[in-house]
Amino acid sequence: MNLLHELAAERARHLSRRWFFRDCTLGLGSIALASLLAEEGRAAASNNRPQAVDPLLPRKPHHTPKAKSVIYLFMAGAPSQLELFEHKPTLAKYNGRPVPKDVLGGQTYAFIKPDSAIYAPEFKFAQHGKSGAWVSEALPHIAGVADDLTIIRSMNTDAFNHAPGQIFMNTGSQQFGRPSMGAWATYGLGSESRDLPGFVVMSSAGGLSGGAGNFGSGFLPSVYQGVPFRKGADPVLYLSNPNGLSSSLQRRTLDTVKELNERRLGLVGDPEIATRINAFELAYRMQQSAPELMDLSKESAATLEMYGAKPGEASFANNCLLARRLVERGVRFVQLFHEAWDHHSDVKGGVKDQAGKTDKACAALVKDLKQRGLLDSTLVVWGGEFGRTPQVEASAELGRSLGRDHHPQAFTYWLAGGGTKPGVTIGETDDFGFNIVKDKVHVHDLHATLLHLLGFNHEKLTYRFQGRDYRLTDVHGELVEKILA
Repeated sequence: MNLLHELAAERARHLSRRWFFRDCTLGLGSIALASLLAEEGRAAASNNRPQAVDPLLPRKPHHTPKAKSVIYLFMAGAPSQLELFEHKPTLAKYNGRPVPKDVLGGQTYAFIKPDSAIYAPEFKFAQHGKSGAWVSEALPHIAGVADDLTIIRSMNTDAFNHAPGQIFMNTGSQQFGRPSMGAWATYGLGSESRDLPGFVVMSSAGGLSGGAGNFGSGFLPSVYQGVPFRKGADPVLYLSNPNGLSSSLQRRTLDTVKELNERRLGLVGDPEIATRINAFELAYRMQQSAPELMDLSKESAATLEMYGAKPGEASFANNCLLARRLVERGVRFVQLFHEAWDHHSDVKGGVKDQAGKTDKACAALVKDLKQRGLLDSTLVVWGGEFGRTPQVEASAELGRSLGRDHHPQAFTYWLAGGGTKPGVTIGETDDFGFNIVKDKVHVHDLHATLLHLLGFNHEKLTYRFQGRDYRLTDVHGELVEKILA
């Protein structure tokens, strides 16, 4: 029996069950496809075979969006807000003394004792731009674009350790297996790029504590997960054809595989089959688009210098420049992970080192997007999973000194473009930078606001899984009105 006869026989075996679901108004295949494909008119081809609709076709959000794309600069490991954005003269006054008990409030930590001494930052702070934003000397380039930034000094999270903290910040849950923000964005909006993935991920420095769950699709169809890019001409593994495979043979092979997959899709209605078809076709198109994307030698010398980028080199600077090139080409969500900010010892040296590797490129990205008229439609987000303590961490046993422990109560994020209000700083902590005293912004609040800027009501962008509707802000979150332009 040939393959077509086998498919016909299998269809017959499924027929009674499929008719039962149809007559019970369940329509499981249609429900699965409807959740994946938000476009109208799923017309069959002229030969009446079911056709796979590209699940990444652009779709309309709930309201007119301010941002068309997002570049998320995730500073994994948790940068110290006290060395970068939180100017707290009181720390110098109390340097070497314990935090007052009424401020501490019974908080305990993994690596420091409750009565650990306060450690005053060793960086100088100054106000910058017309906005007067406080930025430390560790970030001279970001200080230079202060008037383009929206700074939130009152971020708050539920997570205390790196893996759950990273997962929570990126997926809205401390449990592994939930869709990441990039996956939600591409699920809701699709992508304007036909030749590149809708959600691209690039990494520099170390590995992520939360792993691939930080950019996964969770229970959403896997077409929406982040696609990691590497350096070089082949940013995705196995993108080049093996020796001996001609373009014509490759195209005929793909057409045959696509036909078989479309037949299977029509039979069982599994959205993962649509994902598979899309992946094969996208990979074929990327064989031309990806090498051109990764070739930074076509950028001007002035642009390369502004970022501190070097063609052919793996660096955060190169990734920032590539992020701009990706959004220029219609990619919806770009996430750069820089895992190097976990400074339990020598926080001054660690911050100086990592700021030196990221400051110039972050500022260049904002300036470059602005110069090209892309900043209004591109939302840039910078921050990590939590902050650092005002108390010092020191342990002879662990070989640590002059460091800071994890601090979920208060930390800093900044945003630029995409409908945010430039030159604004919101949020306030107490004199020790320990607790938030004004304009607390929870992780869910940030997510609700980012989705709003992309055109979504965060309570209505949902996906039904295991009997209930899930969302990125599951199950609370409020818009941060003060940062909206």
